[in-house]
Amino acid sequence: MFDIGNTLVSIDLAERFFCCNIDACLGACCIEGDAGAPITKEEYNKLKSILPVVWDDLLPRAQAEIEEHGVGYVDPTGDLVTQLVDGKNCVFSTYLPNGVCICAIEKAYREGRLDFRKPISCYLYPVRVKRYPTFTAVNYDRWKICKSAEVMGRRNKMRLYEFLKDPLIERFGQEWYDELKANCELYIKTYLED
Repeated sequence: MFDIGNTLVSIDLAERFFCCNIDACLGACCIEGDAGAPITKEEYNKLKSILPVVWDDLLPRAQAEIEEHGVGYVDPTGDLVTQLVDGKNCVFSTYLPNGVCICAIEKAYREGRLDFRKPISCYLYPVRVKRYPTFTAVNYDRWKICKSAEVMGRRNKMRLYEFLKDPLIERFGQEWYDELKANCELYIKTYLED
């Protein structure tokens, strides 16, 4: 683990290669799982406020789910998460003509219709952040649906901390990321390079 400020960061961020390969996984991270994406109370309110912008991109079943149950719920572990459609798709998922599932919020962001990219837990994925009373844990959520991303990352020689540079900076700040990068580079040079 790397100890940076009040965070403990898994060495997986230095050891693991990663680069999303959405053509291979088809956006499975927006579909698979046992709950919606973790969101903060502020993000919950933001999701409600941006509904008019993304509404037409949402699946009809997602629109009905939101109308009946709202944009989020508290899951069995007590976390606030996005609502699901049919127990799997995030209500904010949408499909491209080629069958790839993407986030309707990020689609609107990229099209210049929103200034909000998506919930930070989604932007950081496959890293998960968990707060504890005295520190925050930053861990790699290794999952079979991201196997193609690990293969592509190795091919491109891109480490997980490099792939997630922008979301890590958004969440923790530039100074924190610079310290993480320095720790990762030293770890790689010391333990992983011949």
